[in-house]
Amino acid sequence: MKLHLLQQFLDLNQAFQNVVRGLERMEKVGLFDEEQLRYSRAEVESAQVDANRELFDKFDEIVEKDAKWAYEFRREYDRKTKDSFDFYLEIKEREEARRKKGLPPRVVLLPDWDKDDEQRYEEERAKKRAANMRRKTARKPKPRLAKSASHTQTGVAGATGKRSDR
Repeated sequence: MKLHLLQQFLDLNQAFQNVVRGLERMEKVGLFDEEQLRYSRAEVESAQVDANRELFDKFDEIVEKDAKWAYEFRREYDRKTKDSFDFYLEIKEREEARRKKGLPPRVVLLPDWDKDDEQRYEEERAKKRAANMRRKTARKPKPRLAKSASHTQTGVAGATGKRSDR
């Protein structure tokens, strides 16, 4: 809920009340036309009622919007914090209930499955990858320096660039 909206609404209602009290005090003084002041006071109170009615009509929309946001936030939080093993246990319970009713299974559950199986599997894979990387870096030959073009050709004369095949 927007707290600043409610604060502004309270301020508006207090302002309406201040105007009504001011008009009532003016009636008691007797300097002004009493009928005109009563009519003005009725107009101010009608304006206050209209403003309150408008807010309460919109208030439902505001509350529903906030409720939707809160529901989605909570659902996302629950999804992130829910343990995958809890999901497995829920499915297992549902399948057990179906089996007791004589209904066919909807999913096949692995017998003797353990929630830590995947973690152990991932740890073993990581160890194997690390060992393979160590072996590859150990076997990798050192890069050879490339020889310049003048050393690889035979019979090249130094600066003249003429071949001496003769």
